[in-house]
Amino acid sequence: MRLRKCAAAVALALTALLGLLLAPEPERSAPRDTAYAAAVDAPAAPDALVARPPTDRRADADAGTNTNAERNTKAERNTKAQPNSNADAPAEGSGAVVDTTADTALTFRGLAFDTCQAPPLAAMRSWRTSSPYGAVGVSYGGRGRRCPQQPHLTRDWVAAVHRMGWQVLPAFAGSQSPCVRDERRRAAVIGASPGAEGQREGNEAVERAWALGMARGSALYLGLEAYDVDDVECSRATLDFVRAWNREVRRRGYVPGFHSAADAGVLHMERARLAGTGDLPSAMWFARRSAEPALYEDLYDEQVLNPYAWRPKRRIHQYDSDVTENHGGHSLTVGRSMADAPVARIRP
Repeated sequence: MRLRKCAAAVALALTALLGLLLAPEPERSAPRDTAYAAAVDAPAAPDALVARPPTDRRADADAGTNTNAERNTKAERNTKAQPNSNADAPAEGSGAVVDTTADTALTFRGLAFDTCQAPPLAAMRSWRTSSPYGAVGVSYGGRGRRCPQQPHLTRDWVAAVHRMGWQVLPAFAGSQSPCVRDERRRAAVIGASPGAEGQREGNEAVERAWALGMARGSALYLGLEAYDVDDVECSRATLDFVRAWNREVRRRGYVPGFHSAADAGVLHMERARLAGTGDLPSAMWFARRSAEPALYEDLYDEQVLNPYAWRPKRRIHQYDSDVTENHGGHSLTVGRSMADAPVARIRP
């Protein structure tokens, strides 16, 4: 009897053990790849033209100033940054478009002036030591520029003013919008093929800049006079032209900028940005008259632009124009701007 009970207990134990061994293993979830998870969970990158809000508005370490000594130091630092290899040459062929938006290591922050004609070297030398300006805007090409005759503007002139410590803001006044407000500019408007014309003039802008000694990575600012941005057909043609110009300039390794009235071309570009349009300018030079000289903070308070669009180091505010100034015995009629933006990279 006792043996029978022991045998039954052993059999029961063996049955239970066998059941445990044969039971299916519970399903386990696969371990999560942490690198993949980080990539998936990360917030989407902001638009290339829209920066995150800054933590403060103080000047950064390489900000320009209006004192001659500090401007000279900045100019020397920028000059040392100039590359001297064949990489400076414009890209050729039909390769992929290079996004040069981030290629703005050479920037200028401070006051700039521009003239219709490039001034003589004597005036540039005098203004360099006696004026508050540190950069000069140069109308260097384009069928729409007001002063096509430029007796002083040569490669030697560009090299000479750069050696003086000036930074150069190249402005290309190409074909104008079909609905340009100034009737005098209607002799050079965009035609029936805005895309093709924009590409052709973008190539012209690069070739002309290179001939004047401006290397790849230079900012080139396309200048458009004020036009009717509410004319739908005209605005479409103008935007097609601007985008094609930008694509070609980027493809050749330069940085496309844009110069226009705040309430006209600049407003148009901001509307395009809000609509998600691509191939927009990398830097914005907007004209809006101001009773007072522009301050650095004013660059990011422009009413037609989102405060976080085209920043950092992407804006110039032209706050006055056609004013005559005399420095060191040389008088020039100029436009006045406050800049925090990319400039030309001058080849040695």
